[in-house]
Amino acid sequence: MTGWIILALLVFALSPLVWLVPSRRQRGQMDVRMQARRLGLAMQLAREEWPYWLNKTPPNPCPQYHHPRPRGRQDSWCYWQSEPGKWLNKWQEPCADTSLAEQLGTLPADVYKAEATPQMIALLWGERAQPEALPAIASFLKARA
Repeated sequence: MTGWIILALLVFALSPLVWLVPSRRQRGQMDVRMQARRLGLAMQLAREEWPYWLNKTPPNPCPQYHHPRPRGRQDSWCYWQSEPGKWLNKWQEPCADTSLAEQLGTLPADVYKAEATPQMIALLWGERAQPEALPAIASFLKARA
């Protein structure tokens, strides 16, 4: 009887340690983020003010994958994906640049925002798609940088 009590106390004392083990989804996210680092991309969690007109509200903070741009690039743009394959600017106008629109069309459905500044190009990605979507994201970021 004493052995069962000791065993029950040990289980009770060690059960919170199970919470420290990452879930399957968290392990998948860590794997995708490590693979992105190997491909030369940087990642951070970014807080974002999402437009009110998006069909579904993206997570906040959202994983932001970015790549630096060379000096001298002055073009900047920002598009949100309102529904899969439909990219709109802040005035809800579709992308007018055909080459950019074609490249945006190759991105997964859970990429919420694509933005270019003179310093970097970034994608806010929900990481819900399969890890096979990462090469498409990396090729987009490197091609547009």
